[in-house]
Amino acid sequence: MHTADTKAALGQLRHRAQQAMGAGQWAEAQLALQSLLHCEPGDVPARMALADAILAQGRMREATGQMLQAIPLLPNDAALIVQLAWRLSMNGEILGARACLEHLGRAPHPPAEVLSEQAHLYWMLGQIPEARACMDRAVALGIDTDGEYYLNAMLYQFLGRIDEAEAVLKTCLQRWPAHGDAAVILANLRRQTPASNHLDTFLQSLGRIPQQSKSARDLFARAEFESAIFKVHDDCGRYEEAWSALARSNALMRELLPYDAAGEEALTDALIAASQVLPATSQAAIDGPTPIFIVGLPRSGSTLLDQMLSNHSQVVSAGEIMDLQRQFHWMADISPRSARGMLTAVERSPGMDLAELGERYLQQTRWRAQGRRFYVDKLPVNVRMVPFIRRALPHAPILHLVRDPMDVCYSNLKVMFGKASAYCYDQQALAHYYGQYARLTDHWRASMPDAMLEVSYAALVNEPEATMRQVLQYCGLAMEGDCLHPERNLAPVATPSSVQVREPVHARSLGQWRRYAEHLESLRLALAKQGIATE
Repeated sequence: MHTADTKAALGQLRHRAQQAMGAGQWAEAQLALQSLLHCEPGDVPARMALADAILAQGRMREATGQMLQAIPLLPNDAALIVQLAWRLSMNGEILGARACLEHLGRAPHPPAEVLSEQAHLYWMLGQIPEARACMDRAVALGIDTDGEYYLNAMLYQFLGRIDEAEAVLKTCLQRWPAHGDAAVILANLRRQTPASNHLDTFLQSLGRIPQQSKSARDLFARAEFESAIFKVHDDCGRYEEAWSALARSNALMRELLPYDAAGEEALTDALIAASQVLPATSQAAIDGPTPIFIVGLPRSGSTLLDQMLSNHSQVVSAGEIMDLQRQFHWMADISPRSARGMLTAVERSPGMDLAELGERYLQQTRWRAQGRRFYVDKLPVNVRMVPFIRRALPHAPILHLVRDPMDVCYSNLKVMFGKASAYCYDQQALAHYYGQYARLTDHWRASMPDAMLEVSYAALVNEPEATMRQVLQYCGLAMEGDCLHPERNLAPVATPSSVQVREPVHARSLGQWRRYAEHLESLRLALAKQGIATE
């Protein structure tokens, strides 16, 4: 028991730490919290605040250590457990986040909001069936927020339960008419037709949003509804109306999310420079499940290849996981949430122990293999990480999906990626981003000719059997007929392509940009200036 004087002193330390955190005085906050924890080592909120203060100063390893220390100290406080799980996940400690979920799962009669948080955490970890089970229990008890409705619909979508997803999204938009996220998913759940579409719903909701408002929330909602309207018109063959809606949506997104061309070039320069001086690592074989990396540009066909490959009896999909990126930041000891985090990590990479990077990655991801020999990590942006993968995990196959430049750029331009991808809302930005991608992959091919297998999207959809034989041989696997039938793969798919990849292999997406060729002429010319040949 603390004396009255000690309690007063601890209260002063808490107040001092809160004030320092609020003022962004991270070093001062760290000192106050360390003093507090010296007296009360079991104070989990203080330890989490200390981790935040350390991370804000750019020291990821030390911050992560504080979070890990908090796990065995957790009280039976659902909100606190959820907060710690989120922090651990964002810092690449997936096993720690799973431990928090296990703790949360021991609650005897959790209310709906706790079950919803569990579902959200399971979704974040890529455990979609577990998330669905928690959400089913939450729905039975009664969910009542737009976020819960939206997550409920997404989980149905990821599992291919389209009718149920559609019903939830309609209800969500009835209760929260300005919910742009729900509109985007609803438009993309199935092909819209002149006889059956949601255009009136989208137009009515858009009309309720103040057109003159400059708030980020209203601008983003308008952009999302315009994107949904584009999808309806495009599906129905009304291409001029579609393009007008897409142009309005992308103009709003450019206002919210300007593209940083100089930053992209600096990162590309740093990646190329670092790849030339990285230390060699041992070539010891991986003992246990092996990751297969699918890399490339977003919208290049990675989800289709993932579905085909993971329909093999010895392969499972891990989805688009961030583990390699986060372990890379941990090795560089830089926050993954800082604006220059990736650039700084790359600049520090020549001094990394890349074998340790591989070990940490395997430690955090192997549970995803579910008893199979291989698991697929299909985060497209890992195309930047090819030289690091080759040295950290030398026996892990890397598959590089390559799609026609105009097709892949148009496919990025037309999809609402939210606030994560500034490059995809402007034709000039798209061409520049593609140019940086081409610089990187050209360098990887020249400097590491055997580093990855090039897989043509056109070949995959036009000659699936020959292409998959080549892919499977490269991965050390025998051909299986199910790999030619992604529509038979019942595994969850948590990407924007989750609906399309549940169909048999088709070539309908080839050349789709041509229906907007006149409007995309500036993209074609901008790609040409980047030295990219287009048909």
